[in-house]
Amino acid sequence: MTQRLTVQLIAACALAAAAAAPAFAQTKLKWAHVYETSEPYHKWSVWAGEEFKKRTNGKYEIQVFPASSLGKESDINQGLQLGTVDIIITGASFAARSYPRLAISYYPFIFRDADHVLKYAKSDVFKELAEGYRKATGGNTITALTYYGARHATSNKLFTTCEQMKGLKMRVPDAPAYTALPRACGANPTPIAFAEVYLALQNGTVDAQENPLPTIEAKKFFEVQKNIILTGHISDALLTVNSGSLMAKLTPAEQKLLMEIQQEAAEHATNDIKKREGELVDEFKKKGINVVSVDRNAFAQQVLKTITFESMQMDKKDYDRVVNLK
Repeated sequence: MTQRLTVQLIAACALAAAAAAPAFAQTKLKWAHVYETSEPYHKWSVWAGEEFKKRTNGKYEIQVFPASSLGKESDINQGLQLGTVDIIITGASFAARSYPRLAISYYPFIFRDADHVLKYAKSDVFKELAEGYRKATGGNTITALTYYGARHATSNKLFTTCEQMKGLKMRVPDAPAYTALPRACGANPTPIAFAEVYLALQNGTVDAQENPLPTIEAKKFFEVQKNIILTGHISDALLTVNSGSLMAKLTPAEQKLLMEIQQEAAEHATNDIKKREGELVDEFKKKGINVVSVDRNAFAQQVLKTITFESMQMDKKDYDRVVNLK
């Protein structure tokens, strides 16, 4: 074989290898949350990951880790800072540990209903708070808000008034905003990790808990609680957050694409939750669960009278802006 032919052959092989190899090394990303695989948050997170992979021609592969598999909610929030996760779904009350004003949406009875929550998501006040959070965390970016549902109480001891909650040991998430209602009513708020709540209710470590109806269904809390009390004290929402290190890694076009996909996923999950929320009261009643309504205004007035905004590191001006959204 002549030297020229050998050079040509080597060049041809190199071209063939280059053609066969991908144009870039694939980047794997971790997306974490604490919800069950049966819930819309997981279903639409998986969809978003697949969409981003497809629309970037396989450049990025997102693996979704559900059900606290990468840690409880405080852990995955910390993971954004440590670089152990790239994307999380979290309550604003946990994100507010880095920027307390963000927790204003958890002040009880601040929202009228689900539509009010969604108006807040598009409001100037939310954009301002999200930007404050981004600056406080070195670039962690809130890209979407998903409606989580109105939080109601479940309890083996029936109560229909604030006064009847006195002494009740109520599980709440490990974030200050969730303690407002039980504190205002003389109950004992007891933080327990989400993954451990069923067992705590079952063995009597706590008497009660509070969550939206779809979560009460998904986590099967109705199996170990006799009563569902429709307090609707917090109209809850979840934030999709991309880490600062991920945002720095993406091109501007990729940032825009991922945000659009995450917002679309949030919209789908919101619709699923709103639909399911509307169906569940009758379904729980058919299961033999005692479902009762209360005077929400009486509970709201007790909270306003008892829990100051300053004690929760919140700004009354933010509260007024959110309450007055039309």
